[in-house]
Amino acid sequence: MEPARNDPGEEESGDGLRKIIHVDMDAFYASVEQRDDPALKGKPVAVGGSSERGVVAAASYEARVFGVRSAMPSVRAARLCPDLIFRKPRFDVYRGVSQQIRAIFHDYTPHVEPLALDEAYLDVTDDIRGIGSATRIAELIRQRIRAETGLTASAGVSYNKFLAKLASDQNKPDGLCVIRPGEGAAFVAGLPVRRFHGIGPRGAEKMAGLGIETGADLLAKDLAFLRSHFGSLADYLYRAARGIDLRRVRADRPRKSVGGERTFDRDLSSGPALREALERIIDIVWDRIERAGAQGRTVTLKMKSIDFTNMTRAKSSPRAVADKTVFASMARDLLEAVLPLPQPIRLMGLTLSALEGDHDDDDAEPQSGEAGRQQAELPF
Repeated sequence: MEPARNDPGEEESGDGLRKIIHVDMDAFYASVEQRDDPALKGKPVAVGGSSERGVVAAASYEARVFGVRSAMPSVRAARLCPDLIFRKPRFDVYRGVSQQIRAIFHDYTPHVEPLALDEAYLDVTDDIRGIGSATRIAELIRQRIRAETGLTASAGVSYNKFLAKLASDQNKPDGLCVIRPGEGAAFVAGLPVRRFHGIGPRGAEKMAGLGIETGADLLAKDLAFLRSHFGSLADYLYRAARGIDLRRVRADRPRKSVGGERTFDRDLSSGPALREALERIIDIVWDRIERAGAQGRTVTLKMKSIDFTNMTRAKSSPRAVADKTVFASMARDLLEAVLPLPQPIRLMGLTLSALEGDHDDDDAEPQSGEAGRQQAELPF
């Protein structure tokens, strides 16, 4: 069987087993709203617009019981949960809390890779504070987040990023899960493939049609089979089924773009339907841009037709797109320029690229001399 290869641009750690923590805040936006307004405690809360075209950016766990999820149209969320309370996003507040949390991370390691305002990878292989174990560090971080911000976080501890991220989702909310060396493949085998990062509902549906519903099913497929059915995703799937991930935690990792796309329940062709779909995607993607603290100059519209042909159109600004109004205007211009479409589309997406100042990575750089210091190997 052909061995799996690294993803392009990723590097092996090269120095043996790593100790990785993935920290993920619990229902971050909604939890901040509940913290700041005690009247919301224990009630179903959605952060986002409540208008007809609004989109849920985050939902409290009380709302999730009713099936309310992020990226869901607000109208549908209100139907699922008639008592749902909407709050407008306060990104300045969320960014401030995120900075508090990152400061806690940096007390334990200089190797912090933020993914968004509410989650990050930490490489704690070097025990710079002599705490004794990666699991104990994760416990201390969670305790401090609760004490200093009044919020809860879940954490996963393992020997690579893929497993640590899976583990952080295992015991949510306010949970901790540890996957120790030798346990990764067995842990993955029992999971539905839908839990794997990058596999959405349509991907999971395609896999089910091929008899792949769990990690164990995926493990049974060889690389040739996966490449024939999944193309460039095959190598990732091959490694994931074995609990393998060779990526390093990169504190200085450059973000190339922020975006999102949606596959529609039904094909769209009319101008009004396409414009309405675009408005929802604008809300979703701008939320991600805010979460990343990103500013870029190029907006790209992507559409996939019913015959799976991709169409992309891009528009650049001489300066960074700093607010949602400009972003939305550029996106609408791109759509109007291609209407009417030659055939219906099944997918639409938006991306902001040519980024500058994507997030606060300056303070995530290792301190001078830290990487070269001898440290005792940290157990799990």
